Amino acid sequence: MTALSIPAGLLDRIRSHGRDAYPLECCGLLLGRADANGKLVIDLRPMQNSREDTPERRYLIVPEDMLEAEKEAREQGVDIVGVYHSHPDHPARPSEFDREHAVPWYSYIIVSVEKGRPQDLTSWVLREDRSAFDSEELHAV
Repeated sequence: MTALSIPAGLLDRIRSHGRDAYPLECCGLLLGRADANGKLVIDLRPMQNSREDTPERRYLIVPEDMLEAEKEAREQGVDIVGVYHSHPDHPARPSEFDREHAVPWYSYIIVSVEKGRPQDLTSWVLREDRSAFDSEELHAV
C-alpha cells in the first residue's frame, strides 16, 4: 500500500474548499514530492471546476489550467502528485467516472461533503492496469 503525507492544515483547506463549493464539486491539485517512501504534499492549488453540464456530480480541470499549474509547479521545484475533489452528498469513494478519467500513480483525495458539512476524507491510487483504485494510507503531518 502506498502512503501520502500531507500537513493537517492542507487537509483543512481541502475540507473548506469542499464546504465552500457545495453543492458543486470542488477540485484542485496536490503539489509536492515523491520518493521510495511515498508522496509528500507541500501545497495545494485549488482549481476551477470547468464542468458545465453536471458540476454537482463531476469535475473538470481544462488542459490550459493543467498546463499552467504544471509550469508553476516546475518553477517552485515541486511536482503535481495528485488531485483532490469533493463528493457532495456521496461517500468519499471513487466513482466509476473517477476511475475512467484518472491516471495511475497520482494520488486522489476525495472529501465527502454531506449537506454542506465536510465528512470523510480518503486517498486512492489507480492501479497500473486502470482496473480499480486501491486505498492509500493518508498521514497528517
